[in-house]
Amino acid sequence: MTYYKETTKGKDMLSLLEWSNEEIAELVQLALAIKTNPAHYSHTLSGQILGMIFDKPSTRTRISFEAGILQLGGQAIVMSSKELQIGRGEPIKDTAHVLSEYINAVMIRTFSHEGVEELAEHASIPIINGLTDLHHPCQALADLLTIFEVKNTFEGVKLAYIGDGNNVCHSLLLAAAMVGLDISCAMPVGYEPDETVLHQALQIAAETGATIEITTDPVLAVSDADFVYTDVWTSMGQEEENAKRFADFAGYAVTGELVAHAKSDYHFLHCLPAHREEEVATAVIDGKQSLVYQQAGNRLHAQKALLVMILG
Repeated sequence: MTYYKETTKGKDMLSLLEWSNEEIAELVQLALAIKTNPAHYSHTLSGQILGMIFDKPSTRTRISFEAGILQLGGQAIVMSSKELQIGRGEPIKDTAHVLSEYINAVMIRTFSHEGVEELAEHASIPIINGLTDLHHPCQALADLLTIFEVKNTFEGVKLAYIGDGNNVCHSLLLAAAMVGLDISCAMPVGYEPDETVLHQALQIAAETGATIEITTDPVLAVSDADFVYTDVWTSMGQEEENAKRFADFAGYAVTGELVAHAKSDYHFLHCLPAHREEEVATAVIDGKQSLVYQQAGNRLHAQKALLVMILG
């Protein structure tokens, strides 16, 4: 039985932009189906091998991808770049061609987005971005799944993002635009999202009817929101900026006072790991309206859907 559209077979996921709006919507629906009846898909990728390369520490990305390919009947090979010749200077081009001879797809979690693009350029197998400094598409797919589970629609739903205009923010902007979800992002001056990514999201939103707002006012962003989302203020590789960022983001913590401006039935989201009492109050992230564990769990189902659509 075929579980994928021919248009997604063998497709990369470097950012959400490689996929059409319709394909992203289909992926969310497939993720729901897989979550509801995982046994039905337990042999879908029998014999397929997913290689996973890590330059950064990982909990959710590593375990959800490894568990996901196993639950679909395939296998995983986990690799650190330090254990590969690429870690001591082998050209990305050579690594891409060689891996294409051995396995069916690669998921890579690293720093440079350009490096992942180069890997995809030379590989003949699908490349999945498990995280780069520019995009985090797999997280955004899980976020869409979580929002749809709660609302059963994206139309007329507002997502507020409070925090750095980082890779998570970039992928959320694109994801929201593609499915017609309204999004308002608040961050201090100097921490705005990448101008190119924002322009791309605005172009897509003009077609789907989504509204995109960038502001320095967290109250404005959260006002009447259905979901309030934040991320750490200092991402991996930015540790030397911690003190400055802590000062710059003063007033941007997601507190009980801030979420009081959202809808009374709002839900809180965070991609994790979280720093309680920094970017989010403990009472909010551990409160009854928090969906962070459901959201993290949905990484598994969204990524299984992704794997099925590119390899199934």
